[in-house]
Amino acid sequence: MEKIKIIDLHFQKTKDAIACFLVETSDGPILIETGPASTFDQLSRGISKSGYSLEDIHHVLLTHIHFDHAGAAWKLAEGGAKIYVHPFGAPHLASPEKLWNSASQIYGDDMDRLWGKMKPIPTNQLVSVEDKQELEFGTTKIKSLHTPGHAVHHIAWKMGDIIFTGDVAGVKIAGGPVMPPCPPPDINLEEWKKSLAIIKSEKPKELYLTHFGIIDAVDYHLDSLSYKLDDWAEWIKPYYEKNVDQAEVVPLFMEYSNSQFLKEGCSPELIHTYEYANPSWMSVAGLYRYWKLKAQGRL
Repeated sequence: MEKIKIIDLHFQKTKDAIACFLVETSDGPILIETGPASTFDQLSRGISKSGYSLEDIHHVLLTHIHFDHAGAAWKLAEGGAKIYVHPFGAPHLASPEKLWNSASQIYGDDMDRLWGKMKPIPTNQLVSVEDKQELEFGTTKIKSLHTPGHAVHHIAWKMGDIIFTGDVAGVKIAGGPVMPPCPPPDINLEEWKKSLAIIKSEKPKELYLTHFGIIDAVDYHLDSLSYKLDDWAEWIKPYYEKNVDQAEVVPLFMEYSNSQFLKEGCSPELIHTYEYANPSWMSVAGLYRYWKLKAQGRL
């Protein structure tokens, strides 16, 4: 049985916001997720505490290319690691300028503080992984599950009866409720629910969430996420239809979602951690775009 070590990246000095997973195999350690470049020092310390060095990491599996999951992948590649990624994501890691410039328009001067730098990864170190493709690392087999809905370039990785779910199985921190991360531009509720069905059909005993930790009540968790997806989307819809400016909607949405957290017994500190892991303004922007694409017949 492979040993899995959860590395807390202490994003913005906050515990339980972003995780990476070090998996010990007979072919050496592999890493699932890298987090952003801004937390690379913490990643390095976590690998060292696990008994390895950065030079020991030859294989890195990404669930998708968003900065909080893949922003430090280039640093591992500089050390010689191969980076395994969805075919739609690979070109953006080889030439990250468009990805970076798009994010810069959103984050502005906060880019470095939040995410750090992002450099190109040589194409000969990028491995595009097809749906249901099985990778072998010594005696360890890991299957790719293409799971769009949160992002078109999303992969959940199945190892035995465990699935590393990235963002497709939501955000659930320190015993709080599961919430859907809904950033633009790819939110698609119909595809997301199909992806949840894919995960269920694999009958995992545990889900490993990047945000954050281990879920063993799998069906309940996924059903709760599906409900919350509909709930948030339907809450946003009237504001979109009335063409209310998103900036006006964000504080209203925060008030709405915070009321849900409080009903679940979450402390203000825990709500703050959720906001780091899953910013409200991103969910408003993503769900606005979802309804816009639906109205245009593009979904």
